[in-house]
Parts: sequence; C-alpha cells; structure tokens
Amino acid sequence: MAPNTPIPFSEPPYLSGLPSPYYSASHLEWQKKCRAFITEHLTQHAMEWETAETVPEHVFHDFSKANMLLPSLPAPLPVERLKSLGIHDILGLPVEDFDYFHNAIYTDEMLKSGLAGPSGSLTTGMAFGVPPIFKFGSKELQDRFLPDLLTGKKRACIAITEPDAGSDVANIQATAVKSKDGKTYTINGTKKWITNGIWSEVSCMAVRTGGPGPGGLSLMVVPLKGHEGVSMRRLKVSGQISAGTTYIELDDVVVPAENLIGEEGMGMKYIMTNFNHERLTIAIGCARQARVALSAAFEYCLKREAFGKSLMDQPVVRHRLAKCGAQLEAQWSWTESFVYAMIKLPKKDADVELGGLTAAAKVQAG
Repeated sequence: MAPNTPIPFSEPPYLSGLPSPYYSASHLEWQKKCRAFITEHLTQHAMEWETAETVPEHVFHDFSKANMLLPSLPAPLPVERLKSLGIHDILGLPVEDFDYFHNAIYTDEMLKSGLAGPSGSLTTGMAFGVPPIFKFGSKELQDRFLPDLLTGKKRACIAITEPDAGSDVANIQATAVKSKDGKTYTINGTKKWITNGIWSEVSCMAVRTGGPGPGGLSLMVVPLKGHEGVSMRRLKVSGQISAGTTYIELDDVVVPAENLIGEEGMGMKYIMTNFNHERLTIAIGCARQARVALSAAFEYCLKREAFGKSLMDQPVVRHRLAKCGAQLEAQWSWTESFVYAMIKLPKKDADVELGGLTAAAKVQAG
C-alpha cells in the first residue's frame, strides 16, 4: 500500500475520502480538534492505564478543565445551565451548536485506542448519570448538584443494575422508604456493575418507592463516597478493568426527600428516556473498537508471509476480512441513520420510535 493510503476500514467512510450527507464543516472541524485533544490526553496512554487498571486522577480533571467531559452528554446540551456556569463553548464549538453528530464524533474518537476502560472511566457517569437530573429534576435539585457535576468538581454515576436485576429493570429491589414526616428517604439494597461508582460523590439511583413492577420505581440522587451507610468495592471486569466498575451496598442510607428526581413512580419512564443515548453511545464505541481490531488484522496480513506469499494474497483470508468489513460498515451506516433521526425527531417521538431500533443496534454492535 502507498504510504499515505489508510488501512482499509480503519476510519469511518466520511474520514476516508467518501462524501457524506451527514457531516457539515462544523462536524469536520470538531473531529480534528477532538482527535488532537483526545490523542494527547488519552489515546496515547490508554494501553498503559488499562494495564495499570486505573486512569490517573489528573486525567479526569484535565478533561473537565477543557469542558471535554460535556460532549458525552446527549444533544442538545443544557445550554442555559452551561452558560450560567461560564461555559460558552467546547474547543471553540458554541454549546448551542452541539448536535448528535458532534456527540457521535466525540464518542468515536474516545474509543480510538480500541479500549473501553480508559474512556469509560472518564465519561460514563457524566453521559448517563447527569442527564436525568437536568431533564427531570426540580430547579432546587439542579441548582444543588449540577454546578459541581457539569464542571467536574464532583463525579456522578448511574446506579440501576442489581445482583438480581440487570436487563430486567422493573424487578429492582433496592427500597427507598419515606419517613413519616415526609422529609427523608431511607434506602436499603445493593447495586452491582456500577461504572465509575467507586469515584462518585453522588449517584442517579433507581429505587423502589412503591409496589412491585415498573410503577413502583423512582429515581433519586443518592450520595455515595464517604456517606454513612454506603460501602463500595471495585469489581475487576474483563474488557474495561480501568473503568471503576463497583459493587455498592446501602444500609439505612438517609437522603433528603428533595433528592427525588421528578415524581415518585416515574423512574421507569425516566430510565427509558435515557436508553436511546446510552444504546447509541455503546453502538458507536463498539464500531470503533471493531475498526481497531479489523485494521490491525489487515496490517498484520499485509506483512505476514506464509507458504511463500503474504497472508493477504490468500483468497480465504481476503474473503474473511472483506466480510468483516462489510458487516462493520453496514452497522456503522445503520447507526449513523439513528444519529440523524435523533437530530430530526422531537425528543418524545425519538424515545418511542427509536427505542427498539437503538436496542437492536446496540445488540448487533456487541
């Protein structure tokens, strides 16, 4: 191959010289700036940090100082809130111009190393734990928590999964019992597989405030790190060991009633509205990881010789690589169509129309 020719499938088509109806000049400029920043602060160190099982604490602060955790949030960003905090742009992009393709580009670039752990250690809590607060929380709740969370002074996580309730969200058992005077909730239960939990001051937690089934679920901001009644330990998980996956035990944890997000009994609905963003983020990340793996295989097959010729000269090898590439690009094109739909559809329509499709995209990507 010529020196400047990219390895096949190593980049999305729009970065490989092919025209695309999706990406504007703003998106292309954003991609260049994201790659430069993320390469310097994350990608070049990712393997070292994943091997060490922890990303150094300063990296989170380096990203937050540059407002580079915010692009993990769903589009549109909470513009009014950000501007009230003095945040008007991210790498020169006005916060009001940020759309779902800016988010997709950022997500793709964060996985450029092919490793989910280092990027997940930085963004998972911001991406999935913070949005329910600014989407559904009261003004008082937002005023109390968002300034520190959006600026990276404190960390959050999303705490839904339990030892006996993962995909079956409606079966969550952790309870939040309201006091007789209505001023507090007392929470008991366990949470498992909670990414970023070990570093988080607070969580957006699914708890049972009512009877069985989805109608008994609520979301609540629950303090974690250093709070009485909370114990946490890290879980070593294959594939993203540096992401801080956590087991959380809650023993008579008392929180103010004002920490309720939205209304009691609406937790399942709030969780479901978060899923399109979560599923697309995972689908985009998996596609980039596939690119890293496939392009590495291509590069190896171009160099490795067997039986007197390179592996790439073996028809069966070329067929398998080409088939993988076709599946990858079909998945990527499908995912791009959902990103486009997220921009064009009203939020309430996207939640309904794209829910099953984004779930399928996530499953197929993984």
